[in-house]
This record gives sequence, C-alpha cells and structure tokens, in this order.
Amino acid sequence: MTQVTTIQADHVLDCKGLGCPMPVVRTKKAIDQMEEGQVLRVEATDRGSLADLKAWATRAGHQFLGSVEEDGVYKHYIRKAKASEANEPSRHPRIIQNEELEQKMDDPNIQIIDVREPAEFAFGHIPGARSIPLGELEDRIQEIDPGKEVCVVCQTGNRSDLACQILSEKGLKNVANVTPGMSGWKGRIRQANE
Repeated sequence: MTQVTTIQADHVLDCKGLGCPMPVVRTKKAIDQMEEGQVLRVEATDRGSLADLKAWATRAGHQFLGSVEEDGVYKHYIRKAKASEANEPSRHPRIIQNEELEQKMDDPNIQIIDVREPAEFAFGHIPGARSIPLGELEDRIQEIDPGKEVCVVCQTGNRSDLACQILSEKGLKNVANVTPGMSGWKGRIRQANE
C-alpha cells in the first residue's frame, strides 16, 4: 500500500463496518457532492475496498492517490476529477444470472473465477470456483484459460463487473458477470476446509 499519510483530505467518509458494494456506493455519492480537485478520504474496514475503490475511481476518471492501513482501518484517498475528465463507469455487457450458472457449473467448458477476498471465499464459495481476488487479477490473468467461458462472481455483482471489464480489455472474449452473485446464491456451497 502507498504511504499517503501526508495528504490533506477536504472530506472524510466513514465506511467502517460496511461490505461490498456499500463503500463504492457511498464514495460515488460523496464525490458527486464535492468540488473538482477536492480530496476525499474514505475510511473502511473491508479489505476488498482496496481493489474496489481503486478500480471504481480509475474507471470514473478520478485520481486514486493511494491507501494506507492503520489499526485495521483502510484509508483511501481520491481526488475528484474535473467535469471534462470524469466519466460514468460503464457496465460489462454480458451478464448471466445465478440460476443460469448453477445449471452450467458442471460443464467442463466453463471456469468460475471468484474475485472476492480470500476470507470471503473461505467462508463459502461455489464448488469448482478459483479464488483470484480483484486486486490480484491483472497479475494472475495467466491462470485463466482463454479458450473457456469465464464466469466471474463476487458478493453482489459489482467487483465481478469490474473484473469482467479488465478481462475483456486484456483480450478474453467469452466473459460473463454472474449476478446477483454470492449474496443471492442458492446453489451448492463449499467451505475452504472441505
């Protein structure tokens, strides 16, 4: 993590205790209320916020200045872009519902990539899913078979949407975002110790 403790924030947003997607949702609302060039410090306890907020800020055109962790609290710094630099983050066009994935999950031509944090994965994941946290995705892309359909899952469909966009930008052709993700998954679940 970048050391950014000397950055002065114009606004502070408390997202402690909130899980995905709430830190991103609240950050977007806070940024919308700020003036161009102002800096927002987002304080979160969700480790997933490290990758989530950086990816969201970058795609929205804002400047992600860095993060620092102090006593279990992640402090993320984001500078609001000028109106001419900002853009509305796009959504990945291919979506499949949980039920569709459940019907296909035994198909050897698909691979399920879970982009949640390792602790989230350990407490319950789709059998056969591979854990590649969003923050590690670009460094581990070679672990994904480009010849198979890639079904990307997270807790709510937000992190997986960002992951699908990254994978598509890196040249993978058959990528789908699984929604609503693990928050609505009714199929089989495997624990890490199984």
